[in-house]
Amino acid sequence: MTTWWKLSGRRNKDFSLLSATLKTALQVQRKEITEYHVYTLLAGLCKDAHNANILRSLGEEEKRHALYWQGKTGVDVKPSRFNVFWSVLKARVLGLTFTLKQMEKNEGTASRNYMELVKSFPEAENIAREEAVHENKLLNMLDEERLHYAGSVVLGLNDALVELTGSLAGFTLALGSTRLISIAGLVTGISASFSMAASEYLSCKADNNPRALKSALYTGMAYVVTVALLILPYLLLASKFTALAVTLTVAVFIILVFNYYLSVAKDLDFKRRFFEMAFISLAVAALSFVVGYMLSRALDVSSQ
Repeated sequence: MTTWWKLSGRRNKDFSLLSATLKTALQVQRKEITEYHVYTLLAGLCKDAHNANILRSLGEEEKRHALYWQGKTGVDVKPSRFNVFWSVLKARVLGLTFTLKQMEKNEGTASRNYMELVKSFPEAENIAREEAVHENKLLNMLDEERLHYAGSVVLGLNDALVELTGSLAGFTLALGSTRLISIAGLVTGISASFSMAASEYLSCKADNNPRALKSALYTGMAYVVTVALLILPYLLLASKFTALAVTLTVAVFIILVFNYYLSVAKDLDFKRRFFEMAFISLAVAALSFVVGYMLSRALDVSSQ
């Protein structure tokens, strides 16, 4: 097989490559053939026929780009099997929208690489232009069901984080053991999850939303999962203050992961949403900790 360092010595009227330029061309070629396989496999996973056809079309476009670069480098580059596997796995777990939006964020880097290669291959400018419009095509086609319920998930998750971190902080001072705190937290959390789901259902019904039941389920499930993750440290650790510290860390991590997901899938401002949500949750926890301390002193409740 011809290698890039051998090719770097070629000279003809069509092109003359320095080793760095050829290396970039091979990297772009591999990215294109990898994305061809990713788009094709994702098209097979897509239930919407229109979206699937667009994905196949984009895949064929990427394949054509890869063949162009193969004609220039003379190397048959294989796709990155790991990237193909990882992209398909993310699409199955996190959804098609999130995966494609992440790919398109990386597409910006590919477009810049193309613009650099245009210096050596002027005819590649058309490919760079095609790369630039990929994002708009994908944004126009995406309509994933799970994102219709993002508001319901935010409602359940945010309420659980604010309410339960505050409750657990208060219970940590007012109650004596992690066992009692975990029981009190579970009762509070599970009851609140039913209440939030019912409220979401009634609110959606009042707005004549045909997705009222699903919205309620998404809200309730988001609440229950958040409750389970926040209570877990109290079930596993003996020290209630250590458990509280771990719980607050878990809360911040949940906020980080969820807001990153939404920022990619729905093009939202990650930093603003993350810091706002984290500040509210931690502020309520701190206030509740103070209230718990004051009540334990006022009512002479033993904290041992």
